[in-house]
Amino acid sequence: MTIIYRISDIGYKKIKPSFINNENCLKNAINTFSPSIHNWIVIADNISVETNQLVEKFISSNNIKHVTIGNGAGTFNIALNNALNFKDDEIIYFLENDYLHKFNSDTILKEGIDLGASFVSLYDHPDKYLPPELGGNPLCQMGAEDTRVYLTKSTHWKITNSTTMTFASKVSTLKRVEKVLRNFTSNSYPEDFKMFIELRKQGELIISPIPGYSTHGETAWLAPLTNWNNI
Repeated sequence: MTIIYRISDIGYKKIKPSFINNENCLKNAINTFSPSIHNWIVIADNISVETNQLVEKFISSNNIKHVTIGNGAGTFNIALNNALNFKDDEIIYFLENDYLHKFNSDTILKEGIDLGASFVSLYDHPDKYLPPELGGNPLCQMGAEDTRVYLTKSTHWKITNSTTMTFASKVSTLKRVEKVLRNFTSNSYPEDFKMFIELRKQGELIISPIPGYSTHGETAWLAPLTNWNNI
């Protein structure tokens, strides 16, 4: 598995709990997806000297690519460029710098890929349990989404209609849908919801574990049923 980690000292303004910061999220990712086991590439966008020193505590400078893009769509495309250089059966985990993971998430992620899904997210997004009029996912009604539930060795999974730009896929899949990925990340802000809806129309399914094994670090959208402050 290859982790392509995108980190920046600039970004979109979000309300986050105090335990979500560059240091905590990077340490958690390193502990979960150990560089001694998995390949790592860091896309470092406009980072400070202090942030660079933090990254270099864990990742060789040879595996850090410094860029000055200034937006998430642009750095995702750089990450995608790097991902497409790997062999078709390599699992790529595109990971943003404001996520936390539970122990054993690398094993869980691989179980999801082995289940046969095109895309795997470890994040059980709480917008799937809210009606649209309350800020929930546009396709979810009465507190749920149309789905199927599967079981692997360690967890249940559901088909979900979309996720964030933190997800995993095989290189062969990325090559097959590259045009769609590029199309919805051609501006400064990635249109992730529209992107995954289009991918689903093309028969590319995305799954997530229930409960989730990761969370996005925005206070309003922490994955449910886990006290992430204790991770």
